[in-house]
Amino acid sequence: MATTKDIRRLKIKMRIRKKVNGTNEKPRLTVFRSNKEIYAQIVNDVERMTIAAASSREKGFEKKGTKSEVASTIGRLIAERALAKGVTTVVFDRNGYLYHGRVKSLAEAARENGLKF
Repeated sequence: MATTKDIRRLKIKMRIRKKVNGTNEKPRLTVFRSNKEIYAQIVNDVERMTIAAASSREKGFEKKGTKSEVASTIGRLIAERALAKGVTTVVFDRNGYLYHGRVKSLAEAARENGLKF
């Protein structure tokens, strides 16, 4: 059976999730991207709780610029929300995506705005 792009990404995702877990001290910053939108969440896996979230689908969010520019805006937004909740250090979960393009833009913007990975 031929593997599709989605199956390949899910295999990589499971391989990453074996090693990357969010704790109370270091929650997990996870990224999901679709063809149009990008989403980021900071998750505490021990308590199974989402601490902060940001997405390009939120009300009042204006998508201006390229997809990478939107991703960097979401990275800045998630960093601000995390710092407001008292989270300064996170573990980055790229969710099976390559660390390139929109995922990289989001991560770099979050780092520039105060989150430590």
